[in-house]
Amino acid sequence: MNMDDMVNNINTILNNAQPPVTVDCCIYKVPFSIRTLNDNAYTPKLISIGPFHHRHHRLQNMERHKHIYFKAFLQRTDANLHTFIPYIQSIIPNFNRSYSETLDFTDQELVQLILIDSGFIIELFWRFFYDDWSQADALVLKPWLASNIRLDLLLLENQLPFFVIEKIFNLSNSSHASVNTKIPSFIELTFDYFACYNTSNLGCSGISISHFTDLIRIFHLQHPLDRRPSRIDEPMKHLPSVTELLEAGVRFKVNTESQCLLDLRFSGRVLEIPQLKVEDWTEILFRNMVALEQCHYPYESYITDYVAVLDFLVNTGKDVDILVGKKILVNWLGDSDSVANLFNSLWKNVTHSNFSSDYSVRCEDLNGFCSDPWHKLKATLRRDYCNTPWQMAASIAAILILVLTLLQSVCSVLQVVQH
Repeated sequence: MNMDDMVNNINTILNNAQPPVTVDCCIYKVPFSIRTLNDNAYTPKLISIGPFHHRHHRLQNMERHKHIYFKAFLQRTDANLHTFIPYIQSIIPNFNRSYSETLDFTDQELVQLILIDSGFIIELFWRFFYDDWSQADALVLKPWLASNIRLDLLLLENQLPFFVIEKIFNLSNSSHASVNTKIPSFIELTFDYFACYNTSNLGCSGISISHFTDLIRIFHLQHPLDRRPSRIDEPMKHLPSVTELLEAGVRFKVNTESQCLLDLRFSGRVLEIPQLKVEDWTEILFRNMVALEQCHYPYESYITDYVAVLDFLVNTGKDVDILVGKKILVNWLGDSDSVANLFNSLWKNVTHSNFSSDYSVRCEDLNGFCSDPWHKLKATLRRDYCNTPWQMAASIAAILILVLTLLQSVCSVLQVVQH
């Protein structure tokens, strides 16, 4: 190879040396160190959306169903492909920048992928919103399949940018919308489809999301950005387990006042924690939210904070049983040790360099409470001598007898001295 060829090759490399992740990126491959802990939690089981898992052989069975829904979408909206293709072609550069890795697709392949996946999602959400199903939907309506499709649509690697689907939805409705017919917005359809995860009925007004994983995080955060706690540039240090806190005299109570899952409160000696239902899909949701925060919200990692607190609080099945007894945890997994292992694994291999100021104060207060020997003494006395009404009555009787005996002894001594 001569000098000119070498120079040309190096210049080609330099011209292609573009930043892999830009400020427009919002859809990521899950970091390897996290993914190895549970690969299944990040991999779609039934249906691929977007480019990352598009060619996965196990997911090809649902491609035909996506085509059927895309065709139904075009027929229902009376939309023309000539309406969509120029728009999609125009946003291909923005689309590519939404992903953390270079996409090995031609522009033509991307246009087709975006159209079919977006059409499928829009049609699925539309039918769900209006409960407008047909015989052709028998497969999608099977409960196990429907729940797995919904979960697949929440995985971080299995996303299309929300702005793309929303624009295609708007284009499809602009041509046939009647003045007298109110068509729901796509964000309304989205909130309706994922309503089972929106346990506090958060409204969609004013909500802006990057994709569906971003939405599930917002459902859990509740508070808008300007009302979230400030953060400190320190990781979480330590928090005693539930058993240790109980032995130190801390009482546990379910927080029924707050609609936010992350709202922990400690006052007096009472730690209030909102109720969490631990279900089959709990690990999938939390793993994908934590992965999103690791990649996209490293300085707003409120879900990761919550996971860290749970990791410290719950070490064993005994800790789980205590929280279940206080109705703070609803254990639908059955085995207490399985719940403990779940919480202990969510924070592994996670980089956590900053922390919620609210949580930091709670941890300091709880650590201070537990380090006070007087609190431990009171807790021990309460546990050993006042745990039940009969135990309390027996303890009081014993104290009275001891006092009377002491008084009798003093009186006897005084009588001897006087004589």
